[in-house]
Amino acid sequence: MTALTNLLNNDFLRGWDQEKERMPWIMLAIGIAATIAWSYSGFFVSFFLFFGVAAVIVAVDLVLFSKFGILWHSIFIYLQILGLFFVLQLYKYFAEEKNKNEIRKTFAKYVAPALVDALLKDTENLKLGGRREYMSVFFSDVRGFTTISEKLAPEELSKILNLYLTPMTQLVFKNNGTLDKYMGDAIMAFFGAPVKTPNHAADACRCALQSQEKLLEIQKDFISKGLPNIEIGIGINTGDMSVGNMGSDIVQSYTVMGDSVNLASRLEGITKEYGVRIVISEFTYQEVKNQFAARELDLVRVKGKLKPVRIYELLEEGLLNSELNEKIALYHQAHSAYLHKDFRLAQELFQKLLTIWTDDPVSKLYLSRCENFLSEPPPMNWDGVFIMKTK
Repeated sequence: MTALTNLLNNDFLRGWDQEKERMPWIMLAIGIAATIAWSYSGFFVSFFLFFGVAAVIVAVDLVLFSKFGILWHSIFIYLQILGLFFVLQLYKYFAEEKNKNEIRKTFAKYVAPALVDALLKDTENLKLGGRREYMSVFFSDVRGFTTISEKLAPEELSKILNLYLTPMTQLVFKNNGTLDKYMGDAIMAFFGAPVKTPNHAADACRCALQSQEKLLEIQKDFISKGLPNIEIGIGINTGDMSVGNMGSDIVQSYTVMGDSVNLASRLEGITKEYGVRIVISEFTYQEVKNQFAARELDLVRVKGKLKPVRIYELLEEGLLNSELNEKIALYHQAHSAYLHKDFRLAQELFQKLLTIWTDDPVSKLYLSRCENFLSEPPPMNWDGVFIMKTK
């Protein structure tokens, strides 16, 4: 009946006369457009684009069939977009996995595994070439290590460094830090990149305190093994710095640079001057003063900087115990008298403090300064700034 009706009405299905000439060009155009679109879009966008293209071809099929009675080999286009979709998605998957593995391999040496995972979730955090960020930087150094190393064989020196650097690096990772580099016995680390962390200053301070606690365990271990005793000084600063891949076209390193970094390095050196373990800048102190206890040490002008910086000794996380709190209160009274040029009162208060805090190197230092100023007073325009002449 259908065949008879078609014969009577002269209504026959027919092929597309120009299909041989036009179909390759149509497939080429669709292939190029789909490849470009899917190459620059994510999986879900690509998925919806695939069904969008398929829907357009179905619509063309229906129009040609119902309106003109034309049949064409649209199956080739369906197979083409299906093949392109799966090939491109597979390529993007393996390329992305390769990229992630390269990032994981690179940063696993510098940051904690948790930070690497966070970095891979949002690779916008990793803009190579350097970017300006507000961060905290941390320097620690073994005091007198050159003298120690001169007395040891290379194998023994390597053993000491490994026993010391391994747990210290673990603490950097534990506190969301990034290991920048080892400089012999020194450790340089920064907090707040490649993944931004809002509490980077607190993380750096916590890492410093935990490093000093860990050092006590290391010292006991060294004594039991007949190895030399070591002490470390730590400097921390917070500020704007440039972070990213720095170096040459041949060798690059993910690091931080800038004036804030240089200041942190100077603060590490200042620990020797004041005989304390951890020195933080006023900028770091402002970030952590509600979480950590610290005492003001001095107002110093470090080498290479014109503007003086207020520095603090980091003491503990949280509130001080009553005994230490009493000592710090007396210290602040004496320090205030010193800044107000009342060197006689400051001398008496520092002497009093040393009767209850006999091993406080800062009080001893200020007592010496008071004695010097009593014999040779500072100029009238003295502003309390101490000029550091060494790095």
